[in-house]
Amino acid sequence: MGAGEQRGRKPRADVQRNRAALLETAQRHFLQHGVGTSLEAVAKEAGVGPGTLYRHFPTREALLAAVLQTRSEELVARQADIDQLGDPAEALEQWLRAMEEYFSAFSGLPDPLMAAARAQEPDNPLTIPCDILISATDQYVRAAQRAGRVRASVRGHDLFLAACSIAWIKGNGTEEESLDRLRMLIASGYRQRDAQA
Repeated sequence: MGAGEQRGRKPRADVQRNRAALLETAQRHFLQHGVGTSLEAVAKEAGVGPGTLYRHFPTREALLAAVLQTRSEELVARQADIDQLGDPAEALEQWLRAMEEYFSAFSGLPDPLMAAARAQEPDNPLTIPCDILISATDQYVRAAQRAGRVRASVRGHDLFLAACSIAWIKGNGTEEESLDRLRMLIASGYRQRDAQA
């Protein structure tokens, strides 16, 4: 059998089962212990050896990116609802809040996301999901800019990092009242001056 034939084959059932078990277990561990959880504990609870885990997910970032992909349906649904809003500034604000909640899913998640967004390393599996979210944020920013509601100098990358930062601060136990003040400060920095009144 040639290499081309092998690539076109469906993965064996045990390979699919192992991958599914690893993703399910990793998600549970990330929820309970944060993104720094022991990968050996994930493999053990999933009923596989560390070698199997690393064959499927060579790095912690690869495992995290795969788990985030399985959790993205909720964010996609929120985006569809946000896209129905008639006010581009409100849509941007709601999108930033949706990303903030998504980034708060696991303790410690904002750190590797911010690192991937800043470094733009093509080999980092988190770079692609970050790029997708930054691109979506940029679309909301441009729509609000066309409506005269957001300053021309603002970029989606900036607000992606702002949402990550709020999620990081939130993950460290900051009260909601303080987070609301921080959100207002960030909004005052990206809103067009005459739109702030």
